[in-house]
Amino acid sequence: MKLNYHPLGDGAIVVTAGESIGDESTALVRAIAETITRAEVPVVTDVIQAYVTVTVCYEAENGMTYRAMEKKLRELLSDILPAGKDEGRTVEVPVCYGGDFGPDLGFVAEHNGLTQEEVIRIHSGTTYDVKMIGFAPGFPFLGGMDERIAAPRRPSPRLEIPARTVGIAGAQTGVYPIGTPGGWQLIGRTPVELFLPDKEIPSLLRPGDQVRFRQISKEEYEKMGAGGDAQD
Repeated sequence: MKLNYHPLGDGAIVVTAGESIGDESTALVRAIAETITRAEVPVVTDVIQAYVTVTVCYEAENGMTYRAMEKKLRELLSDILPAGKDEGRTVEVPVCYGGDFGPDLGFVAEHNGLTQEEVIRIHSGTTYDVKMIGFAPGFPFLGGMDERIAAPRRPSPRLEIPARTVGIAGAQTGVYPIGTPGGWQLIGRTPVELFLPDKEIPSLLRPGDQVRFRQISKEEYEKMGAGGDAQD
C-alpha cells in the first residue's frame, strides 16, 4: 500500500496508510507507529496513531525541516509491512451492564429489536480490536462490534459521563476513561481504570490489543471497587 506524506503545521508530518478503515490499514498504521518509535529518531517528540494515519511530531526549532523529516521517514518505512495480529495483548475488562451504570441499554435494545439481555450477550461475546487511543486520555476506539447492536449517537451529548463508562456509537464501542462530555449510548461501567497517569505508559489499552468484556453483577462491581484490575 502506498504511503502519503503531508505537513501538519511547522512541527509535524502526517503519514497516511489508506483511505478507509479496515484490517489492512489498521495493521499497517500500527507497524508504521512501532517502526518509527523503535528507531528513536532524536528530533521526534511524539508518534500519534489514528485509524488510517500516523502523526509524527518533531523539533523543527532544532533545524529539522519538513523535507528532511519526510526523507527520513520514507527511508524508515520503505519496506514496511502490516503488523501481525499476534503482536498485541488480549485484555479482559469486567462490565456491570444496565441500571444507573448503563442508562441507554434499553434504548440500544429497543432500537435493534432485541432484549437487554441479548444486547449484553452480544456485546460481551465479541473480541474487539483497539484501533486507536484518542478523544480523551486512554479512550479506546474498539473495532469489530456486531452490527446487531449498533446505535446512533444521542441527539445532544451529556455534559458529563462518569469515568469508566462503556458506550456505543454507530458500529463502534469504547470506554470513557475519565469524566467527560459525550454523546455515545451508555450501556455499562467497568471498575477498571483505563487512564493511568502515574504509569510510564498511561493507557491500560494500546493499539493492537484485543479486548473482551465480561459481564459482572453490581455486587461484584462494588466488591472490586474503582481501580480494579483487568486480566491479560
